[in-house]
Amino acid sequence: MGNLGELSPYEARDAAGFIESMGQLKERSGLTYRELEEQAARNGDVLARSTLADILRRTSLPRPDLLAAFVRACGDGERVDAWLDARDRLAAAHTTAAPVPEPDFEPDAQPQAEAAAIVRPRRTRTRTAAAATALTLPLLALAAWGLLPGDSDEPKTPASPADGWVTIRPVRTPDLCLTDGRDRDGAYDSAIAVQLPCAQAPVPRTYLEPTGAGLYRIQWHHPQLGKGCLTVMGEDQLKGMLEPRRNCAQGTLFRLEPTAGTFRLRPATSSGCIGIVDNDTTAGAEAIEERCTGAADQRFLVRAG
Repeated sequence: MGNLGELSPYEARDAAGFIESMGQLKERSGLTYRELEEQAARNGDVLARSTLADILRRTSLPRPDLLAAFVRACGDGERVDAWLDARDRLAAAHTTAAPVPEPDFEPDAQPQAEAAAIVRPRRTRTRTAAAATALTLPLLALAAWGLLPGDSDEPKTPASPADGWVTIRPVRTPDLCLTDGRDRDGAYDSAIAVQLPCAQAPVPRTYLEPTGAGLYRIQWHHPQLGKGCLTVMGEDQLKGMLEPRRNCAQGTLFRLEPTAGTFRLRPATSSGCIGIVDNDTTAGAEAIEERCTGAADQRFLVRAG
């Protein structure tokens, strides 16, 4: 290994710089993803190489527990506190810079309130350049986690989805994740699934829950506002779009159908597929159930995360 003591996490002025320092730490350690995973296990930590490979593609701050495990695995365990302190300073600066509205989950602390999200009358959907430009991201500006591209033993997309914490990304725009947003016409007051930059969407986290027979629930977990399960909306709402519902037992079950290293999301109750409205590749475009076409907007990357 190189001299790890020469590398200071405090030199970073932003998340990207911090991630660059972490990438340098990995390079100085001389360890591959597999070796880092094994070293973390010997240290009593959990640092799955598949998770680490996904982290290394991003440009946002890592979770503290993953950062600590990573630093220890790289052989810089004596300075874990320094790395965590530098990370927390950057996270605090980012969080206070641009407060934004909260999404519309109901807290887990009130399980008796198992009702659907607020419904508003549907208006005629229109698309204008001005509306797209004026898009506001209704997300909490909380710190996410990530790193840089890694070495040659990087895991490939699996043939079948791994349950647990994941990100779901349209294959055409892998820097965008399905997460909570608002419909661009303003016809609905509650959160729905849209595609937004992954680095700007650390919450809610997505959990893929296997329910048997090859079916899954797609859960969204918010640290303050609790859990919701994605549900395809009906005629009285924004038909075909997805919203998180507090009552997961009534949430939509999805089949993740492998196709060329990616997946199609197919509601179990229909013959349709989940795609992106109007095949749109811009941030804020809504996810929607539509007729299966095999088009690229109906294919998704499902990565451990």
